[in-house]
Amino acid sequence: MPFDVARARRAYPALAEGFVHFDGAAGTLVAEPVARAVAGVLGGAVSNRSTAFEPGRRALRIVEQARAAVGDLLGADPAGVVFGPSATALTYTVARGLAERWQPGDNVVVTRLDHDANVRPWVQLAQRAGVEVRWAAFDPATGVLPTDAFGALVDRRTRVVAVTAASNAIGTRPDVAAIAGIAHEAGAVVYVDGVHATAHLPVDVAALGADFYVTSAYKWSGPHLSACVAAPSRWEETAMLKLLPSPDAVPERFELGTPSFELLAGVEAAVEFLASLDDDTTGSRRERVLRSMSAVHAYELELFDRLLDGLKPVRVLPAPAGGCPTVSFRVDGQHPQRTAELLGDQGICVFSGDYYAAEYFIATGLRESGGAVRAGIYHYTTADDVDRLVAAVAAVAQVR
Repeated sequence: MPFDVARARRAYPALAEGFVHFDGAAGTLVAEPVARAVAGVLGGAVSNRSTAFEPGRRALRIVEQARAAVGDLLGADPAGVVFGPSATALTYTVARGLAERWQPGDNVVVTRLDHDANVRPWVQLAQRAGVEVRWAAFDPATGVLPTDAFGALVDRRTRVVAVTAASNAIGTRPDVAAIAGIAHEAGAVVYVDGVHATAHLPVDVAALGADFYVTSAYKWSGPHLSACVAAPSRWEETAMLKLLPSPDAVPERFELGTPSFELLAGVEAAVEFLASLDDDTTGSRRERVLRSMSAVHAYELELFDRLLDGLKPVRVLPAPAGGCPTVSFRVDGQHPQRTAELLGDQGICVFSGDYYAAEYFIATGLRESGGAVRAGIYHYTTADDVDRLVAAVAAVAQVR
């Protein structure tokens, strides 16, 4: 059965404002069931966690249910789901913990394709520990991150290989499973940035070979909260500074302070919403998530082909086929910020700049001149939205 975009759009009251959203890579609109779940906690009797009284037990259930939901979304063990305010914060947490065991002579491998949140924490901790940083380069002519580059970079002294599941700038999906195989053969830990990929694909962290996988709920219709998943045993091996009374157990010892119970309820609601995007309601939530996200992926890629075809008159930054539905482009003779503003004046939401993919834009030589304009398809995007963007880009290209 074809993906029902009209049905999906009905869950987003903000679409009634009339803006055309191609800005999902920076954060999607929030689905109504998510907002309702958040408001329900804020308006109800929910206290800090306790087994002594019902409002405290509600808080415990909210946390447990949010971990189970993320586990279903990613194919992960709920006991290894750690929540935090952002993917950046969680990556710094993991990097600091792993770096406790690094020694001079060790090395870490990062890529020039990644969002800086999966680059700078590793670079900075490596510098502090006196550890070498090795860079995996992408091919600027194709946007491909070659798997064989890792074979030349990874050795027995490699402690971490950090790689994106999908580029937030051009959508490229590296062969993470193959890269993880190279890393694991050398005994290295694989840290995968799944922030961009999770919104568009069915995810199985085990199949990817990810030792750690980080994602942000606000990129998939949820609230501003992130999660990093790993096997509980992997977390046990990771160092963490904490307060004396704070729990020593995994995963709680990595969650500093009192969690945001309302946002955790929103995370569960967002996963449940994603699982409902396919009409088939049979099976477990994990099975429903996989079906729904497979349908989403097929729909988005078909629409993305329409967008790429329409953008042929402008300069599109190269990317391989089969990635996530995200494109960066430039209009000749026009600063990317100016392009974004002209489109924004028509109610079309796109971002410009480097979108924190700093190494990508440095490598392409485009960062100093403003980066590029980014447009992304999400499951509430329609063919009419795409046609409106294409027509608008053609019009603003005439502005000098």
